Amino acid sequence: MTLAVDAVSNRGATRFSDIIYEKIVGMIADGNFPVNERLPPETKLAADFGASRPVVREALERLRADGLVVSRKGSGSYVRQRPDSSMLKMVPVGSLADVQRFFEFRAGLEAEAAELAARNWQPVDRERITAALLSIEQCLRNGELGAEEDQALHDAIAMATGNQFHITLREWFKPHFAIGHSVTRSLSLKRTPEQIRSVQDEHAVIVEAIFAHRETEAHDAMKKHILNARARMFQGV
Repeated sequence: MTLAVDAVSNRGATRFSDIIYEKIVGMIADGNFPVNERLPPETKLAADFGASRPVVREALERLRADGLVVSRKGSGSYVRQRPDSSMLKMVPVGSLADVQRFFEFRAGLEAEAAELAARNWQPVDRERITAALLSIEQCLRNGELGAEEDQALHDAIAMATGNQFHITLREWFKPHFAIGHSVTRSLSLKRTPEQIRSVQDEHAVIVEAIFAHRETEAHDAMKKHILNARARMFQGV
């Protein structure tokens, strides 16, 4: 298997490493690289993908960061978990690495929003946040996806900051937020009832901290929630 490299953009090696990253994720999801098995050496992967070793190394570093592979000193990289292959069908081709990076961006942005919301919320914000949380709960009871309701909760928290830039950023990146919420909610429906409930429990912890004006707790709870959502994309099947 060889990938063409003649269309590499200004992002150069970084963009090509994203392609390789997504290919390896797909091969793990399809079982071509089984769990607990050793990945081919960097030299073999580089030859298979028509890439340099530094590019392959960069892709492997992202796989390690996502918890899909683990390095064993003197032995190489081993597959740690197998993600649900349906996840790849939900993400636009070639954009998985960008989706993951957006979760990293969200972790900082939304943690700050939760902290500000805890400091600045007004009665109207409490109403919006409570209504959104209850809407998600209703979706859970009905076995519905609830992606839009999930996004509405995060939107309501951004509005509670009292800072228009948090609201504007959510509008600018609305399609990116939508992909993240849709993928994680869709995958959550395949999990156990306990796993599904844990996501809503995370929301409840955030909301409770915001309404109690516990700024640091709200910040940390939101950051944990976003990073957990990112990790849930790669939960094994």
